[in-house]
Amino acid sequence: MLVTAKERQLLDALLPTAAEQGVEIVTVEIAGARKAPTIKVYIDTPSGVSFDELAQAQVWVNEIMDRIDPFPGAYTLEVSSPGIDRPLRTPEHFSRFAGEKVRIVCKSPVDGRSKFTGKLEGCEDGIVTLEVDGAPVALEFGNLKRARIQGSVDFSR
Repeated sequence: MLVTAKERQLLDALLPTAAEQGVEIVTVEIAGARKAPTIKVYIDTPSGVSFDELAQAQVWVNEIMDRIDPFPGAYTLEVSSPGIDRPLRTPEHFSRFAGEKVRIVCKSPVDGRSKFTGKLEGCEDGIVTLEVDGAPVALEFGNLKRARIQGSVDFSR
């Protein structure tokens, strides 16, 4: 699932305009208190995300949020790039970022574990595969709760 029902509703509202704008909605996350939540919209483009693209996206995302009014009362809207710890939401994301080191949290334990960190091998037929401590691990896509690339910075360059 990787998104809640409310996050899915917001994604569905944003995706058509994002496609028109040539922008990928990486994911939507709702965080914080119920009375004043923060809606985080992560965007990307094939060439990355510039400040101008963020500013433009903020405008149309805000217009859509105003139109659908997702929460009664106040909420905070953040539009940003996915960063080096990019969330993975779709099977395509898991295939596209094969070879990256990832952190995955499952809804239900697999072999007694809910959290996995390892090298992503890909996703095929609803199964996400990764190498954890030298051993292959297969996880059902439907059992995934959260997944992110584990970004790293090499300061020796």
